[in-house]
Amino acid sequence: MIRPADPSDLAAIMALERASFPTDAWSEAMMRDELNSPHGRYVVDELAGRIVGYAGLRVLPGSRDADVQTIAIAESARGRGRGRALLHALLEEALSRRVREVFLEVRADNPVAQGLYASEGFAELARRPRYYQPDDVDAVVMRLDLEAWAAARTPDPAEAGACT
Repeated sequence: MIRPADPSDLAAIMALERASFPTDAWSEAMMRDELNSPHGRYVVDELAGRIVGYAGLRVLPGSRDADVQTIAIAESARGRGRGRALLHALLEEALSRRVREVFLEVRADNPVAQGLYASEGFAELARRPRYYQPDDVDAVVMRLDLEAWAAARTPDPAEAGACT
């Protein structure tokens, strides 16, 4: 079940953060600030009472663009569509805030995440050399036209009536 994150989720989020990003995990203070920020929206994925994933979005008031801050899934819960569900929750939030474009950075050595984003319509925009430290891994900067994404997900009423 995906639900809004709250400050009481911090310990579980940090455990996933450290497991998912062992060399460049955010600090607990940074994550606490993100959870409390009026500009962010964090969600968690709960399975049998345990948080198995989280994701965050940042949107400044009145902005037409947003940034996916992070998505992480527990290793035991990967490969089951949970990352896609978290991404969809973030994109729906962006839509509700009238965002037109969503940006993100993803590690160049993470083809699974890149494939997920590409399958949802994100396109590579640029690369940031050696962005992820201390690993010296490039960041792939990706962009999504959110209006096109939403239109592609909305069934055509004419087609819905054609099925009898």
